[in-house]
Amino acid sequence: MDYTRYRRPSAWVLLALAVVLAAAATTAFVWDSGSGGLVLLARAGENLVVLGWLILIALTGALLLGMAKSAARLALCTTLLVLGIPFLLLAGLVSVLSGLSWETKSEAAPGRSDRQLVVERGTAMIDPFWYVYVDQGSRLLARRWAVGYFNGDDPDDELREAVWTAPDRIRMTTTGGEVLWVTVAPDGRPDRLASPGW
Repeated sequence: MDYTRYRRPSAWVLLALAVVLAAAATTAFVWDSGSGGLVLLARAGENLVVLGWLILIALTGALLLGMAKSAARLALCTTLLVLGIPFLLLAGLVSVLSGLSWETKSEAAPGRSDRQLVVERGTAMIDPFWYVYVDQGSRLLARRWAVGYFNGDDPDDELREAVWTAPDRIRMTTTGGEVLWVTVAPDGRPDRLASPGW
């Protein structure tokens, strides 16, 4: 079977995939997902380096399959890889040093399946930190609002507990005993961003 006739269409598919991934990465990078942005974009923003690797692979595949002249194909692929690989390795290192986070809690508001309290814990160098969010809406169109930020640089400011006390009220407690309250509007927007010491 002659597979050469599939090379050009495959190259266009890979190029289109690279463009879609680049648009998603750019939108996620520009959009402040902690202030009412889509949760989907927040997830993409947490994986910009992974998206970068996928874009590099898709572009390399598109060049290999789409270009007829082997010398030009080799030159362009080499340039792309020589520039792309070190950049993505450096971006991955910066991402690790700036702090990795993971979800530790997701709890629906009392009587509301469309509103979730989400807690993410992470580390920046050696200090732990916590982000508290409210996600509201259906899965694909859910919006994320930042509710609280806790920096473990001072052990008394670490987050001990974040809970719903009502469908529109959140209580957050630090290990030092400080209690922070946030009220959530009908659209999911909090009345403030709570953080110990502020």
